[in-house]
Amino acid sequence: MPRPPQIFATSGLLRPLPGSPPRRRSQLLDHAVSLTGVPRARICYVPTAVGDDPAAIAAFHGAFSDTEHRVSHLRLFPQPNQPGLREFLLSQDLIWVSGGSVVNLLAVWRAHRLDAILRDAWEAGVVLGGGSAGSICWHVGGSTDSFSDDLDPVTDGLAFLPYSNGVHHDYPGQPRRERLAEYIGSGLLPAGYATDDGTGLHYVGTELAEAVTCAPSADAYRVESGPDGIVLEHPLGARLLD
Repeated sequence: MPRPPQIFATSGLLRPLPGSPPRRRSQLLDHAVSLTGVPRARICYVPTAVGDDPAAIAAFHGAFSDTEHRVSHLRLFPQPNQPGLREFLLSQDLIWVSGGSVVNLLAVWRAHRLDAILRDAWEAGVVLGGGSAGSICWHVGGSTDSFSDDLDPVTDGLAFLPYSNGVHHDYPGQPRRERLAEYIGSGLLPAGYATDDGTGLHYVGTELAEAVTCAPSADAYRVESGPDGIVLEHPLGARLLD
């Protein structure tokens, strides 16, 4: 039976959890793989947002060295390393997008027409996912430090999901919660969802199916304008991953 369209949009852990042992892979990434339902999944890593950093590519491959999953990567600098981008991406079970600059990611993807290819892959049942920039990109937009540390709005995401998206919502010393509320309250961005560090949003089609987390005190939130223009946050009660 074919998989439905799925997106797993996350805020990875920017700080290690106190007392947690080191892990080869994050629980969020393992959960993304589980959504494919395939024991030997084809996984493609897309590190456009970090400029196809070779160290990031090597680390991703190394993270799966103890598994039977078939891991590849798509590099776009200076030219695509995979011939036949459409056929290659539609043959995957999971496409995982790195964090980094969502603004640069969107520009480069559109130059290579990946926006249309990725939509076709999503509709065909390839699970799409990622963290930070790899979360915002699937939505209408969010706040980003791609331009500056001021957390400016980005409003030209791929919009497979018709919502705004806030990442690293609880990160100390940055007004991410406040900026998202500002942009939603002004109408610059639509209502949407936000995630604390270590938390992910699992969408089936365009509907949120579940929020999960690997951080015991973290959560996800529905963020929307309420009466009198006040922006409201509704905790979703993210399920703690084993």
